[in-house]
Amino acid sequence: MAKFSRLQVYQTMADTGIVPVFYHADAEMAKKVLKACYEGGVRVFEFTNRGDFAHEVFTHLVKWADKECPEMILGIGSIVDAPTAALYIQSGANFIVGPLLNPDIFKICNRRLIAYSPGCATTSEVGLAQELGAEIVKIFPGGNVGGPSFVKNIKGPMPWSKIMVTGGVEPTEENLSAWFRAGVTCVGMGSNLFPKEVLKKGEWHKITELCAESLSIVRKYSK
Repeated sequence: MAKFSRLQVYQTMADTGIVPVFYHADAEMAKKVLKACYEGGVRVFEFTNRGDFAHEVFTHLVKWADKECPEMILGIGSIVDAPTAALYIQSGANFIVGPLLNPDIFKICNRRLIAYSPGCATTSEVGLAQELGAEIVKIFPGGNVGGPSFVKNIKGPMPWSKIMVTGGVEPTEENLSAWFRAGVTCVGMGSNLFPKEVLKKGEWHKITELCAESLSIVRKYSK
Protein backbone atom coordinates (compact mmCIF):
# COMPACT_ATOMS: atom_id res chain seq x y z
CA MET A 1 0.00 0.00 0.00
CA ALA A 2 1.23 3.50 -0.87
CA LYS A 3 2.92 5.25 2.03
CA PHE A 4 2.24 8.79 0.80
CA SER A 5 -1.03 10.36 -0.37
CA ARG A 6 -1.58 11.53 -3.93
CA LEU A 7 -1.54 15.13 -2.70
CA GLN A 8 1.79 14.59 -0.91
CA VAL A 9 3.27 13.09 -4.08
CA TYR A 10 2.27 16.01 -6.29
CA GLN A 11 3.32 18.57 -3.69
CA THR A 12 6.75 16.95 -3.21
CA MET A 13 7.31 16.76 -6.98
CA ALA A 14 6.61 20.49 -7.18
CA ASP A 15 8.67 21.34 -4.09
CA THR A 16 11.68 19.22 -5.09
CA GLY A 17 11.63 20.05 -8.80
CA ILE A 18 13.73 17.06 -9.84
CA VAL A 19 12.67 13.42 -10.13
CA PRO A 20 15.65 11.10 -10.72
CA VAL A 21 14.81 8.31 -13.16
CA PHE A 22 16.84 5.13 -12.69
CA TYR A 23 16.89 1.39 -13.32
CA HIS A 24 19.36 -1.30 -12.38
CA ALA A 25 18.88 -5.05 -12.14
CA ASP A 26 21.04 -5.19 -9.00
CA ALA A 27 19.07 -4.15 -5.89
CA GLU A 28 22.28 -3.25 -4.02
CA MET A 29 23.30 -0.82 -6.76
CA ALA A 30 19.79 0.68 -6.78
CA LYS A 31 19.96 1.17 -2.99
CA LYS A 32 23.28 3.01 -3.21
CA VAL A 33 21.99 5.31 -5.96
CA LEU A 34 18.77 5.99 -4.06
CA LYS A 35 20.70 6.82 -0.89
CA ALA A 36 23.07 9.12 -2.80
CA CYS A 37 20.10 11.05 -4.23
CA TYR A 38 18.47 11.21 -0.80
CA GLU A 39 21.61 12.66 0.76
CA GLY A 40 21.69 15.24 -2.05
CA GLY A 41 18.24 16.48 -1.02
CA VAL A 42 16.01 14.56 -3.45
CA ARG A 43 12.66 13.40 -2.03
CA VAL A 44 10.98 11.85 -5.10
CA PHE A 45 12.53 8.97 -7.05
CA GLU A 46 11.29 7.09 -10.11
CA PHE A 47 12.56 3.53 -10.51
CA THR A 48 11.81 2.31 -14.03
CA ASN A 49 10.23 -0.95 -15.14
CA ARG A 50 12.95 -1.68 -17.69
CA GLY A 51 14.12 -5.26 -17.13
CA ASP A 52 13.05 -8.78 -16.23
CA PHE A 53 12.03 -9.09 -12.57
CA ALA A 54 12.24 -5.31 -12.14
CA HIS A 55 9.27 -5.59 -9.77
CA GLU A 56 11.32 -7.79 -7.43
CA VAL A 57 14.08 -5.18 -7.27
CA PHE A 58 11.47 -2.48 -6.69
CA THR A 59 9.79 -4.38 -3.83
CA HIS A 60 13.18 -4.84 -2.18
CA LEU A 61 13.96 -1.14 -2.66
CA VAL A 62 10.64 0.00 -1.16
CA LYS A 63 11.13 -2.07 2.02
CA TRP A 64 14.72 -0.87 2.40
CA ALA A 65 13.92 2.81 1.74
CA ASP A 66 11.15 2.74 4.32
CA LYS A 67 13.84 2.44 6.99
CA GLU A 68 16.89 4.09 5.39
CA CYS A 69 15.27 6.96 3.44
CA PRO A 70 11.95 7.48 5.24
CA GLU A 71 11.05 10.76 3.52
CA MET A 72 11.72 9.44 0.00
CA ILE A 73 8.64 9.04 -2.17
CA LEU A 74 9.24 6.05 -4.44
CA GLY A 75 7.34 5.57 -7.69
CA ILE A 76 7.60 3.45 -10.81
CA GLY A 77 8.14 4.55 -14.40
CA SER A 78 7.93 3.07 -17.92
CA ILE A 79 4.44 1.68 -17.20
CA VAL A 80 2.36 1.15 -20.34
CA ASP A 81 -0.53 -1.07 -19.20
CA ALA A 82 -2.95 -1.38 -16.29
CA PRO A 83 -1.96 -4.87 -15.02
CA THR A 84 1.65 -3.76 -14.60
CA ALA A 85 0.50 -0.61 -12.79
CA ALA A 86 -1.58 -2.76 -10.43
CA LEU A 87 1.39 -5.03 -9.72
CA TYR A 88 3.57 -2.08 -8.70
CA ILE A 89 0.83 -0.40 -6.66
CA GLN A 90 0.54 -3.67 -4.73
CA SER A 91 4.33 -3.54 -4.25
CA GLY A 92 4.17 -0.08 -2.65
CA ALA A 93 4.52 2.36 -5.55
CA ASN A 94 3.43 5.86 -4.52
CA PHE A 95 3.04 7.06 -8.10
CA ILE A 96 2.97 5.73 -11.66
CA VAL A 97 4.69 7.31 -14.67
CA GLY A 98 4.57 6.16 -18.28
CA PRO A 99 5.94 7.09 -21.70
CA LEU A 100 2.38 7.16 -23.08
CA LEU A 101 -1.20 7.89 -22.01
CA ASN A 102 -3.32 4.82 -21.25
CA PRO A 103 -6.88 5.50 -19.95
CA ASP A 104 -6.98 2.02 -18.37
CA ILE A 105 -4.10 3.00 -16.06
CA PHE A 106 -6.13 5.99 -14.88
CA LYS A 107 -8.92 3.61 -13.80
CA ILE A 108 -6.51 1.58 -11.67
CA CYS A 109 -4.75 4.61 -10.19
CA ASN A 110 -7.87 6.69 -9.54
CA ARG A 111 -9.53 3.79 -7.76
CA ARG A 112 -6.55 3.48 -5.41
CA LEU A 113 -5.93 7.26 -5.20
CA ILE A 114 -2.47 6.88 -6.74
CA ALA A 115 -0.87 9.69 -8.76
CA TYR A 116 -0.43 8.91 -12.47
CA SER A 117 1.64 11.09 -14.79
CA PRO A 118 1.17 9.81 -18.36
CA GLY A 119 3.56 10.68 -21.18
CA CYS A 120 2.12 13.22 -23.62
CA ALA A 121 3.55 14.75 -26.79
CA THR A 122 0.64 16.90 -28.04
CA THR A 123 -1.65 19.56 -26.61
CA SER A 124 -4.62 17.24 -27.13
CA GLU A 125 -2.96 14.49 -25.10
CA VAL A 126 -2.18 16.94 -22.30
CA GLY A 127 -5.83 18.02 -22.29
CA LEU A 128 -7.07 14.42 -22.22
CA ALA A 129 -4.70 13.52 -19.37
CA GLN A 130 -6.06 16.45 -17.34
CA GLU A 131 -9.64 15.43 -18.13
CA LEU A 132 -8.90 11.92 -16.85
CA GLY A 133 -7.43 13.24 -13.61
CA ALA A 134 -3.71 13.91 -14.05
CA GLU A 135 -2.50 16.71 -11.78
CA ILE A 136 1.03 16.70 -13.23
CA VAL A 137 1.37 15.65 -16.86
CA LYS A 138 4.61 14.27 -18.24
CA ILE A 139 5.90 15.67 -21.54
CA PHE A 140 7.94 12.99 -23.29
CA PRO A 141 10.35 12.94 -24.97
CA GLY A 142 10.92 16.56 -23.94
CA GLY A 143 13.96 17.25 -26.06
CA ASN A 144 12.35 15.83 -29.20
CA VAL A 145 8.85 17.30 -29.07
CA GLY A 146 10.10 20.87 -29.02
CA GLY A 147 12.09 21.53 -25.87
CA PRO A 148 11.33 24.43 -23.49
CA SER A 149 9.46 26.38 -26.20
CA PHE A 150 6.93 23.52 -26.44
CA VAL A 151 6.21 23.82 -22.71
CA LYS A 152 5.91 27.61 -22.93
CA ASN A 153 3.51 27.36 -25.87
CA ILE A 154 1.29 24.85 -24.05
CA LYS A 155 1.13 27.03 -20.96
CA GLY A 156 0.03 30.02 -23.05
CA PRO A 157 -3.52 28.79 -23.77
CA MET A 158 -3.51 26.29 -20.85
CA PRO A 159 -1.82 28.19 -17.99
CA TRP A 160 -3.19 25.82 -15.35
CA SER A 161 -1.08 22.96 -16.72
CA LYS A 162 1.48 21.42 -14.38
CA ILE A 163 4.18 19.75 -16.42
CA MET A 164 6.98 17.31 -15.69
CA VAL A 165 9.35 17.02 -18.63
CA THR A 166 11.57 13.98 -19.17
CA GLY A 167 14.06 13.41 -21.98
CA GLY A 168 16.62 16.05 -22.88
CA VAL A 169 17.11 17.30 -19.32
CA GLU A 170 20.68 17.90 -18.13
CA PRO A 171 22.10 18.86 -14.70
CA THR A 172 23.42 22.22 -15.91
CA GLU A 173 22.29 25.77 -15.22
CA GLU A 174 21.82 26.49 -18.92
CA ASN A 175 19.51 23.49 -19.43
CA LEU A 176 17.56 23.57 -16.16
CA SER A 177 17.03 27.34 -16.26
CA ALA A 178 15.54 27.03 -19.77
CA TRP A 179 13.01 24.40 -18.67
CA PHE A 180 11.95 26.20 -15.49
CA ARG A 181 11.73 29.58 -17.18
CA ALA A 182 9.42 27.91 -19.71
CA GLY A 183 7.14 26.95 -16.83
CA VAL A 184 7.72 23.30 -15.93
CA THR A 185 6.66 22.15 -12.45
CA CYS A 186 9.44 19.58 -12.29
CA VAL A 187 11.81 17.58 -14.49
CA GLY A 188 12.67 13.91 -14.71
CA MET A 189 16.39 13.25 -15.14
CA GLY A 190 17.96 9.91 -15.99
CA SER A 191 21.39 9.00 -17.33
CA ASN A 192 22.77 12.56 -17.11
CA LEU A 193 22.40 12.37 -13.33
CA PHE A 194 24.07 8.97 -13.20
CA PRO A 195 27.20 8.97 -15.42
CA LYS A 196 28.30 5.44 -16.30
CA GLU A 197 31.83 5.97 -15.01
CA VAL A 198 30.52 7.20 -11.67
CA LEU A 199 28.35 4.09 -11.29
CA LYS A 200 31.18 1.83 -12.40
CA LYS A 201 33.60 3.28 -9.83
CA GLY A 202 31.00 3.52 -7.09
CA GLU A 203 31.62 7.24 -6.58
CA TRP A 204 28.27 7.81 -4.88
CA HIS A 205 29.31 11.20 -3.49
CA LYS A 206 29.42 12.52 -7.06
CA ILE A 207 25.74 11.65 -7.54
CA THR A 208 24.96 13.36 -4.22
CA GLU A 209 26.84 16.46 -5.40
CA LEU A 210 25.12 16.48 -8.80
CA CYS A 211 21.71 16.24 -7.10
CA ALA A 212 22.51 19.02 -4.63
CA GLU A 213 23.84 21.31 -7.37
CA SER A 214 20.83 20.62 -9.61
CA LEU A 215 18.36 21.30 -6.79
CA SER A 216 20.15 24.57 -6.06
CA ILE A 217 19.74 25.64 -9.71
CA VAL A 218 16.07 24.64 -9.70
CA ARG A 219 15.37 26.72 -6.58
CA LYS A 220 16.93 29.69 -8.32
CA TYR A 221 14.67 29.51 -11.39
CA SER A 222 11.43 27.85 -10.27
CA LYS A 223 8.43 30.15 -9.96
